[in-house]
Amino acid sequence: MGLAKMYAVIQTGGKQYRVEEGTTLKIEKLELGAGDSVEFDKVLLVQTDDAVKVGAPFIEGGKVTATVVSQGRHKKIKIIKFRRRKHHMKQMGHRQYYTEVQITGISG
Repeated sequence: MGLAKMYAVIQTGGKQYRVEEGTTLKIEKLELGAGDSVEFDKVLLVQTDDAVKVGAPFIEGGKVTATVVSQGRHKKIKIIKFRRRKHHMKQMGHRQYYTEVQITGISG
């Protein structure tokens, strides 16, 4: 068997993400600039080598550090409300803001 990768499950912005060191992911918007560092202390699970730590609900002393890569907006989602035979149609669009972060370290 090969060397097991270290990963963690974190909670931010009301969602949970499985992260590994070096990966980039898009999370709900954080008020930070590009190049800033951020720490996530709501760590639910950490897997190292062959040991798994599970929090109840969070791991005490567990943290994941990341660097902000960029701020942006997702693709537009189109919303259409239509009622047949009623001469009614309403169109809207929405673009959600995101913060792209790169995971730099996992401890826990």
